Amino acid sequence: MPSEQEQLRVADEGPHERDPIHIALSAGAPPGEIDPADWGGGIPQTNGVAPRIRLGSRWVNLLWLVPLSVALLIVLVAVAKGLRDQPAIEAFVRRHPGTLRSPQRSAIGIPAWARWQHFFNLFFLMFIVRSGLQILADHPRLYLDRNSTPGRDWFRFQRPVPADRVWTAKEDSVRLPGWLGIPGLRHSIGLARWWHFVFDLFWLANGVVFYVLLFDSGHWRRLVPLSWEVFPNAGSVLLQYLSLNWPQDNGWVAYNGLQLLAYFVTVFVAAPLALASGLLQSPAISNRVRFAGRRLNHQVARTIHFSVLCWFLGFTFMHTAMIFTTGLLPNLNHIDLGRNGGGWGGFAVYLGWMAIVVIAWWAATPLTLRHPRLVQRVGNAITGPVQGLFEHLDPRPGEFEERDIAPHLWPNGKMPETEQYEQMARDEFASYRLRVFGSVERPCELSLAELRALPRQEQITAHHCIQGWSGVAKWAGVPLRDLCARVGPKPGVRYAVFYSFVEGPDGGLYYDAHLIEHMYHRLTILAYELNNEPLGLVHGAPLRLRNEVELGFKLVKWVQAVEFVESFAEIGGGHGGYNADHEFFGYRAGI
Repeated sequence: MPSEQEQLRVADEGPHERDPIHIALSAGAPPGEIDPADWGGGIPQTNGVAPRIRLGSRWVNLLWLVPLSVALLIVLVAVAKGLRDQPAIEAFVRRHPGTLRSPQRSAIGIPAWARWQHFFNLFFLMFIVRSGLQILADHPRLYLDRNSTPGRDWFRFQRPVPADRVWTAKEDSVRLPGWLGIPGLRHSIGLARWWHFVFDLFWLANGVVFYVLLFDSGHWRRLVPLSWEVFPNAGSVLLQYLSLNWPQDNGWVAYNGLQLLAYFVTVFVAAPLALASGLLQSPAISNRVRFAGRRLNHQVARTIHFSVLCWFLGFTFMHTAMIFTTGLLPNLNHIDLGRNGGGWGGFAVYLGWMAIVVIAWWAATPLTLRHPRLVQRVGNAITGPVQGLFEHLDPRPGEFEERDIAPHLWPNGKMPETEQYEQMARDEFASYRLRVFGSVERPCELSLAELRALPRQEQITAHHCIQGWSGVAKWAGVPLRDLCARVGPKPGVRYAVFYSFVEGPDGGLYYDAHLIEHMYHRLTILAYELNNEPLGLVHGAPLRLRNEVELGFKLVKWVQAVEFVESFAEIGGGHGGYNADHEFFGYRAGI
């Protein structure tokens, strides 16, 4: 893969006539800051609704959880205080006071490496959570079925899908406030993913160092239950907290049973689940790993990922609340100074750390809006090599059967509006010609009938949209490897560029560039049928690309031409595709 500098270097070939299809392209977003009013072609900044979950056939507003939780807490406190008056319960509390044991000396206190990583973990997670919420807002629904069928979602913060008209996935996205999401604009998932992936890598690197030092130092004994006694002790601690007669806190020496279980789940269950469920949303991995495609599918992975987010948020809230209510100054001295005792030193350090977090929180969205191309370039430089690893994962055909086909495949993108396309649609594309040109031995134009006369390939595969929805469909069309054999790409060709009939939201033809290696993959086709029917207009007729290791935005619909090139630096904005030029997506989309 050439470096970005190589891609952007323009060769001095002297004056030459530009191809008409290149003239119809747009140069992409201008340098400088984003004007929210013009973002995405002026997409309205529509808000969502309060979060809801589905219970049977009814949708319940989760805001009701606030008063219900307060009422439940009051009831539990009353019950716990009553139970503490019972002799048997008091005897249970005396037998199981909360803290199990005195650990080995190596596990006492908070070492310097743990204190620093505690701050880095908070700092990185702040960006991960904010960008993750922005990504979720692009398809604000969660499912347990791999097919994202409207009405089958179990969680949403968007209105029901209208039944009286075509409703695209892009229309379904919602706005977040700029202080919450990064950058807060509707359908700004391209920028949000850069923040998410970059800080994912930082967080993972920090976690690897943490695990190594944790087990090397013996500090793991503070976090891992070594006896079944942890469970009655945890129950005793919970009862003591609820009865407002709190257990003795001695976190400098050892955590109580409830703390121990919470830390264990966070470090050894939730964190690995966050990584695994994130990776399983990659089409390259989902299509390659058999159990991922069938059981731990894309939507189950999204649900698990969201559940882990809720755990981290809940843990952080309770962790902070307990620090403040069980002895603020000693607790802050533990984690900030590594010192057991009172004094205001730890509090001063805490204020300094929080100032850094608040400043970074405040600056993230303005920085993104003022320097979006910088965010794209830095994100690509850091995560590009890692994402490139997934391009080499080879998906196997035959993962799905006819019974797996989705009853609804979300449409996306506006339809072509030119007179040329409308005339072709009226004559059922009898006048259509696919133009194949560029650095090839035998450029050609092929009618739809001629394309149908070429070898035909069928495949049932899962579509993965960058917005988060997915759906299994049966596609039939021309293998790209056969088209390549017909036209003969010349030595040095590295990309195939697919041009659409449709204009993007900011003007200029929609296009996207793909690695030449992917054109020879057994599951890469130009599809002209969907689910045993001719490809419909809304889904990309007469042809759409299917490259099963890439996300949906790269699978160009309404294809009018394919160009084989050595570099895409002079095509459009030079970033490899319309979304990369205009909305700062990444060129690679294997994850």
